[in-house]
Amino acid sequence: MAKHPRRIMIVAGEASGDIYGADLVREAHKLDPQLHFFGIGGQRMRETGAETLIDSADMAVVGLVEVLKHFDVIAAAFRTLKQILLNEPPELLILIDYPGFNLRLAKVAKKAGVKVLYYISPQIWAWRQGRVTKIARLVDHMAVILPFEAPFYEKAGLPVSFVGHPMLDLVSVDMSRSAAAASFNLDPGRQIVGLFPGSRKSEIERLLPVIVGAAAKLKERFSGIQFILPLASTLREDDIAPFFTAAGLNVTITHERIHDMIRACDAVISVSGTVTLEIALVGTPMVIIYKLSPLTYQLAKRLVKVPNIGLCNIVAGETVVQELIQDDANPEKIAAEVGRLLVERPYHSAIVSKLSGVRAKLGCGGASVNVARLALTLCDPRTATTASYSGVHP
Repeated sequence: MAKHPRRIMIVAGEASGDIYGADLVREAHKLDPQLHFFGIGGQRMRETGAETLIDSADMAVVGLVEVLKHFDVIAAAFRTLKQILLNEPPELLILIDYPGFNLRLAKVAKKAGVKVLYYISPQIWAWRQGRVTKIARLVDHMAVILPFEAPFYEKAGLPVSFVGHPMLDLVSVDMSRSAAAASFNLDPGRQIVGLFPGSRKSEIERLLPVIVGAAAKLKERFSGIQFILPLASTLREDDIAPFFTAAGLNVTITHERIHDMIRACDAVISVSGTVTLEIALVGTPMVIIYKLSPLTYQLAKRLVKVPNIGLCNIVAGETVVQELIQDDANPEKIAAEVGRLLVERPYHSAIVSKLSGVRAKLGCGGASVNVARLALTLCDPRTATTASYSGVHP
């Protein structure tokens, strides 16, 4: 690895982390152009000049069974970063979400004397709250993006900052629904449904057939319906196109302008994840689906302590949009809920109204620049007067 004045290892193991990591790198470079970021990331981070030793597309899996299937790839990535931490320690390790991998890496960093900044907290408020004690031993500073997360770390004595939610700076749509639809060569006069199958290949294998089945049923009911799908940076078109071809469905696949695409839709079918918050911030009604392997699901059901799985519902504090979990995540029930969103205007309008309240609960914007300032302070406390950041308030 080439020598650089200031080296920061960064780990973004999934598509959402790649987006947030890229914004963080850009803001950090504005503060110090000499910083060299390297580690795990995807296309978005590469576009900032970050050196991705491992592509996040190879790391994006969820669930115990799914992780075991990809164990060799994940283990090799861990060994690569471990050796660098021990033999060529950087000034700082920035971890973005992805807790199963990142907390193990934090332990190595602690042994190597490398400071750790964790950006986007593991969801300890949802399950296994006892992990906070372990995290406090391994992490030097936690940057949280949901205001109710901070107290968990404050009680454990871990320095923590609520930095605002990065999605607030990313989601901005000025186009009307008709203009957005036309920009994707869709007919604004016909119904449009967005299909969000996820960013992990394991999600595609498990949930895309269900989504395709729901889309086929919707096509039977609504003859002029149109479908559009945003392709995550961790996937290729070849990963998904065969599913639609086999079902005889015509789907517009887009690689960019996801928020304009969401605005174009009348309703969305989405897997659970960060994207549900993006959809909520645009204001498009959706149905959230979630399905794991039977073993993983039985384990999760015993551990999860929150009533909702959809991030937009968790932030809202109520079930604003319907969640179809495990066996309920089937084509019939998904199509029925989407059909209701398309036909029942009062129902549709009530959900849009409640979604508008989600943004207000996420505090201020500026998360990426706030975390960049934290990173520079941890690298060199002498920069604290100009670069430090202690937190924002919603």
